[in-house]
Amino acid sequence: MQTSKRLVAGGNLLQAHTWKGLLESAGIVVELRGEALMGGVGELPVDLQTVELWVAHEQFELAESQLANLDADRPQWQCVKCHELNHASFELCWQCSAERSEAH
Repeated sequence: MQTSKRLVAGGNLLQAHTWKGLLESAGIVVELRGEALMGGVGELPVDLQTVELWVAHEQFELAESQLANLDADRPQWQCVKCHELNHASFELCWQCSAERSEAH
């Protein structure tokens, strides 16, 4: 991405991939940076342990509004396997990686 702008930075790789997928499904080209450094957690300085989503300048406002829409109040779901509460946007349990199930 030649003319890109950082949309968001954080340390949660699962969330970064979730956001990336949602933005791409809306037709926004997303570049994920820093993913390879996550293997060094505990070894690298904290300021290097971030995952960043970058989008083209032209798509920045659209991407920002798409992410803002994700903050709507949605119910959490409880994992059937380990009973952990998960954010509504997660398709896998953050604790045990079990798939989301509405069976409970």
